[in-house]
Amino acid sequence: MKEKMYQLLKGKFLVSEDAFKNWKFIIFLSLLALVMISSSHSADRKVHQISKINTQVKELRSEFVDVRSKLMKVKMESKVIASLQSKGLVPSSNPPHKIRIVKNKE
Repeated sequence: MKEKMYQLLKGKFLVSEDAFKNWKFIIFLSLLALVMISSSHSADRKVHQISKINTQVKELRSEFVDVRSKLMKVKMESKVIASLQSKGLVPSSNPPHKIRIVKNKE
């Protein structure tokens, strides 16, 4: 048992006659480890991108709500009338009339 442990530590299994299958297995495990590491880095990168995009969405949503509330205030009829009175425009005293165009069937 002691001799087998020394051979393992010295790496005799890598240089023996049937070492080719050992090397294939070691290379396979190395490639598998590289794939696993790269996929975990890719997943971490995507998680960071998702969190960054979520913060941008929250900022844009709050900006949208703010601009929409400002627009609602500016669209009020009283605000429009007040802003146009300084230019000399006043609301009409009589309501508008609907114009209808009738086509003749000939």
